[in-house]
Amino acid sequence: MMMRILTSVAALGLTAGMAAADYNLTILHTNDFHSRFEPVSKYDSGCREGDNAEGKCFGGSARLVTAIADARARSNNSILVDGGDQFQGSLFYTYYKGKVAAEMMNKLEYDGMTVGNHEFDDGPEVLRGFMDSVGFPVLMSNADVSAEPALADVLKKSTVIERGGEKIGLIGLTPEDTPDLASPGKNITFGDPVAAVQAEVDRLTAEGVNKIIVLSHSGYVVDQKVAAETTGVDVIVGGHSNSYLSNVSDRAVGPYPTMVNDTAIVQAYAYGKFLGELNVTFDDAGNVVEAKGEPLSMDATVAEDEATVARIAELGTPLEEIRTKVVAESAESINGDRAVCRIQECQMGNLVADAMLARVKDQGVTIAIANSGGIRASMESGEVTMGEVLSVLPFQNTLSTFELDGATLVAALENGVSQVEEVKGRFPQVAGLKFSWDASVAAGEGRVQDVMVADGDGYVAVDPAKTYMVVTNNYVRGGGDGYKMFAGDDKNAYDFGPDLADVLAEYMATNSPYKPYTDGRISQK
Repeated sequence: MMMRILTSVAALGLTAGMAAADYNLTILHTNDFHSRFEPVSKYDSGCREGDNAEGKCFGGSARLVTAIADARARSNNSILVDGGDQFQGSLFYTYYKGKVAAEMMNKLEYDGMTVGNHEFDDGPEVLRGFMDSVGFPVLMSNADVSAEPALADVLKKSTVIERGGEKIGLIGLTPEDTPDLASPGKNITFGDPVAAVQAEVDRLTAEGVNKIIVLSHSGYVVDQKVAAETTGVDVIVGGHSNSYLSNVSDRAVGPYPTMVNDTAIVQAYAYGKFLGELNVTFDDAGNVVEAKGEPLSMDATVAEDEATVARIAELGTPLEEIRTKVVAESAESINGDRAVCRIQECQMGNLVADAMLARVKDQGVTIAIANSGGIRASMESGEVTMGEVLSVLPFQNTLSTFELDGATLVAALENGVSQVEEVKGRFPQVAGLKFSWDASVAAGEGRVQDVMVADGDGYVAVDPAKTYMVVTNNYVRGGGDGYKMFAGDDKNAYDFGPDLADVLAEYMATNSPYKPYTDGRISQK
């Protein structure tokens, strides 16, 4: 097991002179907040009326106001940072874009954040508007933005802040595959995270900065690689993989902090359900001699700040009519957990794919492929509101139909299972076909096997030379999540179908009460 805590003579306080030189810093952190300004349910979707008062819900900006104030009061020196993906995920973002995120982050007095891939969902211009509205640096080291007018000379790779008389370097990091995940445009070039971080560490070190924190929206696996292959990084505050790190929970994917060499890596799940609190002791040379902490649960025991509750209610007024409309009923809860849907067939994936296919079946479409990264929440049983549907499908994607030969279809599925080990959003949820895949086969070298397509009441083997009509969302059709084989003007495509959230709501209404299921359409060998 990786070592959780580094200790030294200084940390133990065995020599008064050494102990006096120690510098203590509390790093408070969030990541993957995804516009969850209001409390969320245990399913990560909207908190139903009455449930919050009964103590069944988590998070929300009003709880963070209280928790952060309490944590700051416990510490002589503290900073508050974010690991990216403040944007997207609720009607607040759909309606206000980044304006509410900017207001709430300013209220909480963040000291810095990194750019997440979802900060590019509406292009560089919306990110720039957000940056102009916040009172803290937004950072990204592993990209060249010099050719992008909205960000050139504004979006910095790193910055230096001061706390308690000491300089602290902050470096931003975003996914190298952001062009596959969002819409940064053609003017930004993304590069290797290790080289980018090391370059900034070397520059900051040359300026005399010896305490360096990377704000990384690159995922737990990449963060461990960065820690292992760089020198001079003290702490990595992570995001992107929604990893829950903890020393007390059996649901944790690793210890908090995870130590790689002398670097402490932390992450605090997502959606504001936790506030990360890492207490770090540095010696006079800037070395980490102790790093310990635990994510704080933002449950009902954390009081909500009343002024913030009132402000969010005010901001939510224009959204109320949309999200409270009951559109269907579900007989049971529907599992859309990313930890499930990004590695295997899941209930929400079947629902989304079935709904897509049902909508366009009369057009001759026989196959649906949905990217699991587009599925953002589960659903509770009982009445289903449009707000809950939009929590599941918040991206305003539209249906796209196009033609594809069987060989390219298999290649698409191969892409879909190529990054299962990293729990990536390209994993395909499907309808009108079934297939198996073998994790022991190298990615891209024939993992996908036994592809069968629907034919009448049964299934037949896919024909590599036959042309099939396929439906997906416009993001995937444009090559998102690695599905570049879907892009191009040679596929008799129609990319302007109805909004996917509306399609799902109507399908559930037609099949209400909806009964979630899996049927073995995707199997693993």
